[in-house]
Amino acid sequence: MHLLIIDDSDDDAVLIVRQLTRAGLDVSHVRADTPGGVAGALSQRSPDVVICDYNMPVFRAEEALEQVREHDADIPFLLVSGQVGEEAAAAMMRAGVRDFVLKDRLARLAPAVQRELHEAAERRQRRRAEDALRESEERFRLIAEHAQDVIFRYRLHPTPAMEYLSPAVEEITGYKPEQFYADPDLIFRTVDAEDRGTLEASWRSVEPGTLTIHFRHHSGGAAWVEQRASSVTDKTGRVVAVEGILRDITERTRLEQQLRQAERLDSLGQLAGGIAHDFNNILAVISGYADILAEELADHPVRPDVQAIEQAAARGSGLTRQLLIFSRLEPSRPETLDLNTVAADMQRLLARTLGEDIELSTMLSPDLPAITMDRSKLEQVLMNAVMNSRAAMPTGGRLTIATGVEEGGRFVGLSITDTGVGMAPEVAARAFEPFFTTKGRGKGTGLGLATAYGVVTDVGGTITLDSQPGQGTTVRVRLPVSTETPSGAVVPARSSPAGGAGRRILVVEDEDGVRDIVCRILTKAGYDVHAAGDPQEALKLCLDGRLHVDALLSDVIMPGMSGTQLAAELRQTRPELPVLFMSGYTSGPAPGGQELPADAPLLHKPFQNDQLLQAMSQLLNRGTPTD
Repeated sequence: MHLLIIDDSDDDAVLIVRQLTRAGLDVSHVRADTPGGVAGALSQRSPDVVICDYNMPVFRAEEALEQVREHDADIPFLLVSGQVGEEAAAAMMRAGVRDFVLKDRLARLAPAVQRELHEAAERRQRRRAEDALRESEERFRLIAEHAQDVIFRYRLHPTPAMEYLSPAVEEITGYKPEQFYADPDLIFRTVDAEDRGTLEASWRSVEPGTLTIHFRHHSGGAAWVEQRASSVTDKTGRVVAVEGILRDITERTRLEQQLRQAERLDSLGQLAGGIAHDFNNILAVISGYADILAEELADHPVRPDVQAIEQAAARGSGLTRQLLIFSRLEPSRPETLDLNTVAADMQRLLARTLGEDIELSTMLSPDLPAITMDRSKLEQVLMNAVMNSRAAMPTGGRLTIATGVEEGGRFVGLSITDTGVGMAPEVAARAFEPFFTTKGRGKGTGLGLATAYGVVTDVGGTITLDSQPGQGTTVRVRLPVSTETPSGAVVPARSSPAGGAGRRILVVEDEDGVRDIVCRILTKAGYDVHAAGDPQEALKLCLDGRLHVDALLSDVIMPGMSGTQLAAELRQTRPELPVLFMSGYTSGPAPGGQELPADAPLLHKPFQNDQLLQAMSQLLNRGTPTD
């Protein structure tokens, strides 16, 4: 213990130290009897206890007390004096003196010092705890006031009241925390009516837990909010308060909804692709037989009826193409395009089909970067959006097609804006769902925008729409910029299909109707046709039966083995064997993991008879294979 003795007598100081040492205290001390001496002693080392005489000729005890308290108010200050009046002693005690000991009763000094040392230690510990608490409260206040989440504490008993609410609540509700303090029920009125009872029950529950509720902003907006809370109970287990956080999850909810929408579209796409594959096989049979009948009935009165069948098959083919594009299973034929050129070409076509009551205009941005995608699919995206706009303007209106550069040149933008009836929010939310239509029964397939969604996202772009009832609709498409330069379209020359001249063709197709019509078309053209209903039968004919063929015509997807696997097996012994594939759909690897060979063209079902003959003729005319 370090002791500061303020006394003008060395003998008295020695006496005080001796008394404390006899009591078992380890004492070091310094004596001072002037203000300067006290100041120097305090600056060199802060004492644990100060013992001061009351009667000193040049230094008053009141001055010494004030000087010590300015240095550290927690240092115990004791008076030791020969005599002092009661009023003076009482005044000194009120000013901060911890105890008063008479010099002729120094036996009380050691216990007083020990008591004051103990109490001083407790005061310092208590003060440190209070300082730490204040710092903690300040940190909490700073965190709460700057946190994006709403931190709250709501008292239920004895009377309901909002005890704390962080400033972030204003972003969600439009109300300041003070308004919730003044009106305890306001927090419940800002919640959507359907969720209000759920929130109240949660806050009165022993386990409020996690809850998602819909808050309404006083300006009219809305936000999805996730609550994470816990209850506060009294000794009887009664819930007296609830506290926790409220987190705005509006953006997360929107992204989750988009993810569910994308998953639903992908699932429907797989279903649509399977349906389209089977439907294309049926259409291939219908189209093939109708084509043969049309040739046989050149001048017959029923020939128009056969042509109507062909037209119906063509319409069905268009519908399945939409299904395949939507399901992203339609093979793409990408090319480098100038979007302005495509839009200008489509404007000339649309001007003849939209009607005179539609004012069609374009706003094409000059020097537009090129894009890379299938031109027919891009035209279909534009056509689908335009046809929707036309349906939304039954009494006429304006339609504007605009292009531009977006996101610093990374994307090319295409917008189709109409002045039609617009869409309600619940309709706009479902606009890209397949088979969803507002055109009425029999007037639309509901695949227009769903198809556009599949096309655009397949090339890494985005498609959105903005619409309000009575204010028209704008469809916005963003397509990634290509690194290549667009070139003019090259239309391949069509040559007349050459005759079969007895060349042997192996046709492998698991659909009986398709296989029969293909064999009939090729046989009529002069080919020597051999057929197999599955790849195993084809392998048996070629390997075991020693059948030598000039070309293989195979479906791509068949049970047990794909057409690509069959071609790979046959080319082990005949590497140069010409192969022509046909399929209702395919994109990339076929079942079995085999890519379509680069030298094996693909014929899409349904096809016209002359398309089949043209493809076979071109395949065989590449060069005559050798044994």
